[in-house]
Amino acid sequence: MRDLQGRLTAVGHDCGDDPLGTYGAGTEAAVRRFQEARGLHVDGVCGQQTWSALVEAGYRLGDRLLYHRTPLLRGDDVHELQQRLGALGFDAGRVDGFFGPNSASALKDFQQNVGLTSDGICGPDTLAALHRLGGAATGVAAGAGAEARTEAEVREGERLRHPGRSLAGQRVVVGEFGGLDALAGAVARSLGDEGAVVVALHHPDGSVLAADANAFDAEVYVGLSLRPAPQSTATFYASPGFESVGGRHLAELAAERVCGAFGPDRCAVRGMRLPILRETRMPAIQLEIGEPSLAVEGAAELVAALVAAVVAWAGAPLDG
Repeated sequence: MRDLQGRLTAVGHDCGDDPLGTYGAGTEAAVRRFQEARGLHVDGVCGQQTWSALVEAGYRLGDRLLYHRTPLLRGDDVHELQQRLGALGFDAGRVDGFFGPNSASALKDFQQNVGLTSDGICGPDTLAALHRLGGAATGVAAGAGAEARTEAEVREGERLRHPGRSLAGQRVVVGEFGGLDALAGAVARSLGDEGAVVVALHHPDGSVLAADANAFDAEVYVGLSLRPAPQSTATFYASPGFESVGGRHLAELAAERVCGAFGPDRCAVRGMRLPILRETRMPAIQLEIGEPSLAVEGAAELVAALVAAVVAWAGAPLDG
């Protein structure tokens, strides 16, 4: 408990008047603020997702050596390194806080360009070069306005640009955490009828679903879950300085189609850092169904809305 309170305080979320070692109202409020800021579900409970995020938030660039290994190093220091490399024109891939092969390759390219040993290890010399050349780099494309996309977002967009695309032949994963097998199966069958190569995945752990979707080499992921609320939410991956442009557009299309089927304001759009969104390597959304009746009495309309959104996205995966 003391460790939890210390970590919360260290990342700017004071636990109020709670005595050390006591999970009182102040500590719960701090957990809720952290969850909200981190793009997690807000429930005031420090479960595995929240604890992992809190540990990652404690790392600052320079606290440790960064390099590619298994399991991958993960944390806010990796996130900042990816941003800085991207701002300097080195493609570290998605800004997700995982030091994977793309981050290692970008780091080696940077080291070679500045005359350092190209070993893929971010240590003091590499950090000094990054600070000297990148300043407080944010990853925003040079000359861009406040609303412009970052370098990493531009690169994702370039990978998605395929004029004349359709859903036919595209690899799609439909995933659910449990309890929505029938709905996920119906969505998968309907997408298959549109020509997609579809697999339906069922597992309570978002990290497992993400790993399976990556292994399938999916081009898009559509997740379904029940989360009681006044309205449903189409979520996509977003973190400070980066958002999945393909995921955002699909989430917007899904919300638009759901609202069209069930009425205005029935579905919102939100960027989050849930494991299923963060760990998938393709554009992904998680439709959190707020009203259970939509998955039962409204199942046919919900399936049609989601399929229409994916078909529209496949033809134009970027907004504008």
